Amino acid sequence: MTQSRSKQVSLQDTRYYHLISRCVRRAYLCGVDPYSQQDYEHRRQWMVDRIRFLSSVFAIDIAAYAVMSNHYHLVVYVDETESKAWSDEDVCQRWLQLYHNHPLVERLQAGNCSCKAEADKARDIINEWRARLADLSWFMRNLNEYMARKANKEDACKGRFWEGRFKSQALLDEKAVLACMAYVDLNPIRAKMANSVNSAQFTSIFERIHDKASVQDDKKQLPFTVKPLLGFIGNEHKQSLKGFAFSLLDYLTLVEETGKIMREDKRGYINQQAFPILQKLGLSSDDWLQLAQHFGKKYHQAVGSVKELSAFAAHTNKKWIGGYRQQAQIFQ
Repeated sequence: MTQSRSKQVSLQDTRYYHLISRCVRRAYLCGVDPYSQQDYEHRRQWMVDRIRFLSSVFAIDIAAYAVMSNHYHLVVYVDETESKAWSDEDVCQRWLQLYHNHPLVERLQAGNCSCKAEADKARDIINEWRARLADLSWFMRNLNEYMARKANKEDACKGRFWEGRFKSQALLDEKAVLACMAYVDLNPIRAKMANSVNSAQFTSIFERIHDKASVQDDKKQLPFTVKPLLGFIGNEHKQSLKGFAFSLLDYLTLVEETGKIMREDKRGYINQQAFPILQKLGLSSDDWLQLAQHFGKKYHQAVGSVKELSAFAAHTNKKWIGGYRQQAQIFQ
């Protein structure tokens, strides 16, 4: 039986989640569809622009992304603290980038509320918007519905474009987060769509290397600052509430080396002592390569240590987390 999203997300355990959506049947999101021979390559830029736009509107940061031929991956950070710090006017500005205003909120903004009850109701509506702007389901709804409508219009057809609901996977510690990010960044290499991370367009690692999105940034004018990708803040992490406590160069070097091994299609070896990230995470080179190539194949709902998995299961009313035994040794 399908579980409600509230039973799959627990922000008290982690704010990091791996999200996946896949096209239905033979539908192609991007690339050249071998069935219809149609070229949908331009849709990759639609996805990147929409992801960047929504991240700036929502209290949700993008840590990694990869736009593939018939699916996409996101690693996100849900920042409820950011949304709680917004003023009511900030919330309204953001919400109105996506939806029409509510009559009661319009009256409140114009100072025309007839009574206190009406003003209180308008503020309740704004607080509901505030919660939705820090909600994964609302974020994905605005991404997937937008893409489905735009693709169906281009194809002159109607009907479902996505294969049911998006999948979410809780990333319970920094091992899980970094390994999942590498798995996402290496998707085009694993699928033989690119020879190196330097040329793997429409991924977060391409954006980090070139300091820009694959083609151009979304040109839509926003009344607030456009967010960059969630950053690597190295030794400065103690002064920041979010970001990765590693050097960006260390991460890029490790992922590039991992990509070379995968591209050569043979078993390779990474010297654990040569990469500070692996030493700090306490991951062996074999575990890292296994995770970077097959993340999520043996475990699905959540990834982390036994202790973290147990806490996540209790908070989401689950009796068991898939892949519990497989994770016990790696995520100690």
